[in-house]
Amino acid sequence: MLRLKKKDMVMVMVGKDKGKKGEIKEIHPETDKVVVMGVNIASKHKRTTKEKPGGIHKIEIPIHISNVQLICPKCSKPVKTKVSIAASGDKMRACRKCGEVIL
Repeated sequence: MLRLKKKDMVMVMVGKDKGKKGEIKEIHPETDKVVVMGVNIASKHKRTTKEKPGGIHKIEIPIHISNVQLICPKCSKPVKTKVSIAASGDKMRACRKCGEVIL
């Protein structure tokens, strides 16, 4: 079960971009990777076509999900999440540090 969702704010915990924060742009559950805005930038060489000019383009490449942690909106720290069950029986993500429900 993936505990991260699209548009979650995360912090990179290891690697060359350690400490950088960004929003999740894409999730690839089959490979357990995420693409984070502004993090893990690589140069991609593209050929010129009729519609698009060629050259060297900067793109974000996927990072393994274990290398990022969710940032709690209440305590503003990178945290691990737990699953809490509401009175209605719904499962929700919650911060392990402050107990705040994360939507």
